[in-house]
Amino acid sequence: MIILGVDPGSIATGYGLIKSNRSRNILIDCGVIKTDSKKSLPEKLRQIFEGLSQIIAKKRPDELAIEETFYSKNAKSALVMGQARGAAILAAACAKMSVWEYSPKEVKCSIVGRGNASKLQVQYMVKNLLGLKNLPQPQDAADALAVALCHAQKIKCRPLSPWGER
Repeated sequence: MIILGVDPGSIATGYGLIKSNRSRNILIDCGVIKTDSKKSLPEKLRQIFEGLSQIIAKKRPDELAIEETFYSKNAKSALVMGQARGAAILAAACAKMSVWEYSPKEVKCSIVGRGNASKLQVQYMVKNLLGLKNLPQPQDAADALAVALCHAQKIKCRPLSPWGER
């Protein structure tokens, strides 16, 4: 199964693709979709949607795992992040992909074992879990890979169908 993890943001949306089976996870690709800071919010959302749509069309992931909006003191930031999430979810829906959502705490717990882990700890564990030589960069891509790895852990717990398929 190929999983596309997404760390949404209005300036930089991280993405990470992994191939996952019961015994291991392999990095396929990761990176960041950067939006033009001078553009309007609708234009930034279009850039996120189109960027992820191109990745989906090219790499053909089976499922999308995305980080939920965190509760922020800045309501405007949380709303903008929610809109970036919407653009990512729409790209997956247009490709008829299933979408799974995980809280930042759930992702950290799944990857590091602690819900209050630092970004560096998450990066380090992503490196180890994927057998990489270096820490995944940039940070948004590492976070997206963490979301994909969290989903890979969760799907191992899905019940089997009567035919032995997940």
